[in-house]
Amino acid sequence: MKTMPLILATAALAASLPVLAATGSYDAGKAKSTTCAACHGYDGNSTMPSFPRLAGQHRDYLLQALHEYKTGKRTNPIMGGQVKALSDADMENLATYFSEQKGLTLKY
Repeated sequence: MKTMPLILATAALAASLPVLAATGSYDAGKAKSTTCAACHGYDGNSTMPSFPRLAGQHRDYLLQALHEYKTGKRTNPIMGGQVKALSDADMENLATYFSEQKGLTLKY
């Protein structure tokens, strides 16, 4: 069959590509999170019901939310101002840090 060489070539190409999923730096995220602590708590577990808990949220969700605040897709005067100066790396680092914190647990 002629499809076998194509399959093998595709597999070899895929194996040679770098991993595209960025993970961010936990330590850099922790250092950058000091500004977030006023509303969201030092570890992302806000004690105020008006501010969401970030701890334990999925990394991709946190990263998407930060990007949406920065682009204006999500609107909030506080968050809009906070993310304005964040780089993509800053947002990846923050998402990594908060996603690795212990958040709420559910009792079954």
